[in-house]
Amino acid sequence: MMHNPMAYMANQAYRGAATSVPPLKAISMLLGGAITFFQKSLAAQEARRFEEGHDYLLKATAILRGLSHNLDFTKGGAVAERLFQTYNSLIVASHKAFGRPHAPQSFRRIIAAVTELREAWEHVDATARGGKIAPADSARTG
Repeated sequence: MMHNPMAYMANQAYRGAATSVPPLKAISMLLGGAITFFQKSLAAQEARRFEEGHDYLLKATAILRGLSHNLDFTKGGAVAERLFQTYNSLIVASHKAFGRPHAPQSFRRIIAAVTELREAWEHVDATARGGKIAPADSARTG
């Protein structure tokens, strides 16, 4: 087992997703999970439950970190590099904003950015399958 339980859980999530759903769908699902955790972190912060909010923040950023560490720079080139920078910028921004007076505005921007990323991956998935983008599901509402 890994020393960091959060990293272990993230690793298990990636393994489970990799064996049960197509890769592009897995990315969308993971980003949806990050959005949910960011929303829960924000709600906990607003309720002044900072320890709970921090736990949710760590879960959200573990997902983004896992996605950034699983990029294939050989195949992805400049796109992979840009995604790596984007994921890491979101991680840094969320940690800097946590518990600060401007946290609600910052977290809403971060959630919007991750939502935009998820929608982009869903579009890529739909295009790759030659189909339409799936209707909104319960994971979207957090």
